[in-house]
Amino acid sequence: MKNNSLTLTEGVIWKKLLFFALPLLGTSLIQQLYHTVDLIYVGNFVGKEAAAAVGASTLFVTCLVGFFSGMSIGSSVVASYVFGTGNQKELKKVVHTAIALGFVSGIIIMVIGLIGAPFFLQLINTPDEIMDLAVIYIRIYFLSMISVITYNMGSGIIRAMGNSRTPMNIQLIGGIVNVIMGGIFVIVLKFGVVGVAWATLFSQTIAALMVLHYLMNTNSDFKLELNKIRIDKQYFFRILKIGVPAGFQTLVITISNVFAQFHVNSLGVDSIAAFTVYFKVELLIYLPILAMGQTITTFTSQNIGAGNYDRVRKGTRVCLIIGIGITAVMSLVLLVFGRQAFGVINNDPSVVAYGLQIIRITLPFYWIYLILEVLGGTIRGAGKAVPPMAIILTNICVLRTILLFVIMSSFHDIQGIAITYPITWASTALCMALYYWRGNWMGEVNSLRVVNAES
Repeated sequence: MKNNSLTLTEGVIWKKLLFFALPLLGTSLIQQLYHTVDLIYVGNFVGKEAAAAVGASTLFVTCLVGFFSGMSIGSSVVASYVFGTGNQKELKKVVHTAIALGFVSGIIIMVIGLIGAPFFLQLINTPDEIMDLAVIYIRIYFLSMISVITYNMGSGIIRAMGNSRTPMNIQLIGGIVNVIMGGIFVIVLKFGVVGVAWATLFSQTIAALMVLHYLMNTNSDFKLELNKIRIDKQYFFRILKIGVPAGFQTLVITISNVFAQFHVNSLGVDSIAAFTVYFKVELLIYLPILAMGQTITTFTSQNIGAGNYDRVRKGTRVCLIIGIGITAVMSLVLLVFGRQAFGVINNDPSVVAYGLQIIRITLPFYWIYLILEVLGGTIRGAGKAVPPMAIILTNICVLRTILLFVIMSSFHDIQGIAITYPITWASTALCMALYYWRGNWMGEVNSLRVVNAES
């Protein structure tokens, strides 16, 4: 198989960043297809009880999958760094360690899901009439966790080599399989909500096998060999050092959203529906920002591995300029066509009116979120995962929760919730910028070199 690995350590920076980010954006859009198709099948062919069962399961799935998917960030950062050094022998150790860690993590999360499903659903007061459906759905869904985590680990390794297109193509095939199998299981075989879970298991397994096949057949010295999959101690701890904070960051953000949802629920059905639609509409801005953050992380790791420290800072500046430009344009478009955007998903006049209130407060400031995402990606790409986690935990989670309680006690309306988002984006971006300018995030380079030198 042709080796599509690309170096980000040389060439025109803006072109390298943009062409690497576009497939990442495509991958995120395809992943949204998975969730959208599931909701369409459940909502149109199964019933509201099944839809509620899927909804009740979402938080549990997001928490566990988000935490363990953070491990893929750790493996990607370490692999990008070693790739930048040009040491193929050490890169092979990273690849085999990451895949081994993916297998182990998948087994752990699968067992937790199978055993813990009923306990978690009881904890969040899942109604008795949908409890059995929700438990069955979660348990079948978690059978796919070995495949999900393996795909994330493998695709993270592939992207670390500068190849973001192959994971997108694999995810696209998985998405098509998900659509087809969902139709077969739900519409033809009448499996109900269970069919949606089986379709996810089938499609994610196909994606994982394709990632492994690519790694096993790439024309490189670091190609994957099944009989050599084992954990190398030094790279195992390096991946954990970066991956655990990244996973914990995802976990606490998810939990903080629960507190926000608590206040949203207190405003009534129209407000709940408005925020639900808003979180779908904002994906048009959020997903490009996420792609830029992932891009600068890989860019930073590769260039630090190659010793191109000045290029790291130049790349960060270029990424900020490109990202702010894209975010500003998309925000303006959604502000102008917000009514139409909300109407596509929910055309109820009250829901649209509330939605317009939300975007008028949040979208003019969304470029600030781009800043915190890019600076955090650069710092994380240098091997410093704890500072971004601490900054986000303090501001996005703790500060936002406090603001919600304070503001909602005085101004109990949808605008009071919406205003907490730009405020905490700004505080987070400020803290991230201060650390970027004054922190010793480049100091991690020395310890990364020690790992490579000892090998």
